[in-house]
Amino acid sequence: MNKKQLRMRNRIIVALICFAAAFVITELLPLESWVGSKTAALWLEFVLFLIPYLIGGYDVVLKAIKNIGHGQLFDENFLMTVATIGAFALVLFPDTDPHMAEGAAVMLFYQVGELFQSYAVGKSRKSIADMMDIAPDHANIERNGQLIEVDPYEVHVGDTIIVKAGERVPLDGIVVSGTSELDTKALTGESVPRSIAPGQEIISGCINLSGKLVVKVSKPYGESTVSRILELVENAADKKAKTENFITRFAKYYTPLVVGVALLLAILPPLLYAQSWSDWIQRGLVFLVVSCPCALVISVPLSFFGGIGGASRDGILIKGSNYLEVLAQTEAVAFDKTGTLTDGSFEVVDVHAQDGHSPSEILDIAAHAESFSDHPIALSIKRAYTGELNPSRIVNPQELSGRGVKTTLDDSEILVGNDKLMNECAIDYESCDYAGTILHVSCDGKYLGHIIIADVVKPIAPIAIAELHELGIRKTIMLTGDREDVAQAVALEVGVDEYKAQLLPQDKVACVEQLLIETNEHTHGKGKLAFVGDGINDAPVLARSDIGIAMGAMGSDAAIEAADVVLMDDDPTGVARAIRIARKTMRIVWQNIVFALGVKFAVLILAALGIANMWLAVFADVGVAILAILNAMRAMKVPPRDHVNIIDVEE
Repeated sequence: MNKKQLRMRNRIIVALICFAAAFVITELLPLESWVGSKTAALWLEFVLFLIPYLIGGYDVVLKAIKNIGHGQLFDENFLMTVATIGAFALVLFPDTDPHMAEGAAVMLFYQVGELFQSYAVGKSRKSIADMMDIAPDHANIERNGQLIEVDPYEVHVGDTIIVKAGERVPLDGIVVSGTSELDTKALTGESVPRSIAPGQEIISGCINLSGKLVVKVSKPYGESTVSRILELVENAADKKAKTENFITRFAKYYTPLVVGVALLLAILPPLLYAQSWSDWIQRGLVFLVVSCPCALVISVPLSFFGGIGGASRDGILIKGSNYLEVLAQTEAVAFDKTGTLTDGSFEVVDVHAQDGHSPSEILDIAAHAESFSDHPIALSIKRAYTGELNPSRIVNPQELSGRGVKTTLDDSEILVGNDKLMNECAIDYESCDYAGTILHVSCDGKYLGHIIIADVVKPIAPIAIAELHELGIRKTIMLTGDREDVAQAVALEVGVDEYKAQLLPQDKVACVEQLLIETNEHTHGKGKLAFVGDGINDAPVLARSDIGIAMGAMGSDAAIEAADVVLMDDDPTGVARAIRIARKTMRIVWQNIVFALGVKFAVLILAALGIANMWLAVFADVGVAILAILNAMRAMKVPPRDHVNIIDVEE
C-alpha cells in the first residue's frame, strides 16, 4: 500500500474500533437509567455514533459539498452523504427506531469498499508500472576516451553506446562486440534469457545479464521499441470499450432518476395518504443507499484495466479496452506467412547431389560462387557452408538478374541458379518437387545437383493454429505473396483451414474485405476478424481488419503503428493467449454487471415496499461493490506460459 492508502486504512480501523465501542455501549449498557431519560439516551447514542461517522467519512461529506459547488450534484459522494445524514436525522422523529448505527455503518463500509477499490486499482497500476520500468535512466557513451552517462534522447543514430552487465538496454541497435544473455521478460513475458552476439539486433528495454556489449544505435530514442511501448500503454486507457461507455452513460442518467424516485417515495405517501413521515423517509433513505451505482462504475473499468495490465505482463500490448472487447468476439483469424508463421529468413533445408558428387562438394562450390553476393538466398548458402571461403579462387563473378550467378572457380565455369539459367545454358538438370527455392549447380556444363532453400516454418506455429481451433475459432486462413506450391506446403504443415497465394498488398486487402463479409454473414454481425502480420506491406490489412495483431519484436514500425494489439515476441501462440485474456476479462465484466444490477434492483423493490432495512441496503451497495471489485481483480491474473510445448517442438 502507498502512504495515502495506509492513512485511509488506519483511519478506517480507528473508526471501526470507535463504532464497535459505541455499539457495545448502546446495546449492553443501561444508558437510559444512567442519563435519566429516553431522549437524553437517544442523543447520547447520536453523539457516540457520530464520532466514528466523522472519523471515517468526513472526507466523503467534504467531497459532496465541494462537488455540489462545482455543479456535480449526482455522484456517489452525494448519495452516501444524503443517505447517512438522513439516517442520523431520523433522531428528530421520536416515533421511529434510532438509525444512527446504520448511518455510521453505511459510511464506514462504503469507505472499506473505497479502500478495496484503491488497492485493486493500485495493484493493476503496479503491473502497468512494472512495464513502465523498462524506460532507461541513461545511456553510456564514450567521449574523449571517457565513458559518460547521457540522456537517451541525446544519443544519435550511428553513435556507439556501451551496455554494462546488469544495465537496461537504452536504445535499439546492432551489437558490434561482446556476447551476453538478455532478460526480455518485461517486453515479451518470456522468462528464459536470450543469447546475444555481434551482428545481432538488440532492442531497448531488455536487461543485459552478463557481459559488456558495444552497440551501434539504429534508431533515435523517440522511435525505439521502449518508447513505442510506453506510448501504447499510456494511451490504452483513453480508448474505452462499448460496454464501459454504456456503464458511464447508464450511471449518468440512472443516478438522478433514483434520487428523484427516493424523494417521491419519502414525500408522496405522507402528503397524499397521511402515512408516517419517519417510515417513508426511512424507505427513501434505504432506497438511496441501495441505488448508488458504485459497484458498476468501479468494477467494470477496473476489469478492463486489469485485463490490459495482465496482458502487458505476458508481453501482449492491447491499445485500449475497446480492442479487448473486439478481441473477445474474434471468430476468424487471418495470418501473413513470412515472419509470422515462418521465420522470415531463407535457410538451406537439403542438398541433392548427382553422379557420385557429395552434398558438401556442391555446397562448397555454391558458397564460393555466391560469396560476392548479398542476396538473401546467397547469404543462406554462406550460412549453411561450414568451411572457410577463399575469394582468391573466384574469377569474374557475375550476377544474372532473376536467374542466378556465373563465375570461374579453380579454372572451371560454374553456374548456380534456377531453371531459367539451366535452360539458357542448355544444362540437362533434374527437376525437384520440393516446396521452396531450387538452386541448380553445374560445373563446365556438367550438372552436379541442386540445393533446396526455404523459409522455415516456426516450430511453434502448428501449436498456435491448434490452440486457436481449441478456442473455437471458426476459420484460420493464411494470406501470402509467395508461390502456390510454397504456400500449400506451409499451410499443410501449420494446419490452417485455408490459404491464398501470390497476393500483392492490394490483393490481401481485397481478401480481408471478403473475409469480413463472410464473418459478418456467418455470425450475424457478432463475430470479428483478426489479422496477424509483421511486415510493412501488412499495415493496410492490419488497419482494415476488425482487429489487427502485429508481431512486435521484429515487426516493422508501420505494422506496429497500424495494429490494435502488439505481441512483443514473435511467438504466434500469443494470438490464442490474447483471445483467452480478452474472453476472461469480458466474462468478468458481464458477471459484475449481472450480479450488481440483479441484487440492486431486487433490494430496490424491497426498499420501496418497506421490507429492506438499512443493513440490507449496506450489503446491496457496499457488499456488492466489494465482491465485484474482488471479482474484477481476477482479470489481472494471467497464467504462466507453458514452455514445455515449445521446447519439445524445437527438439
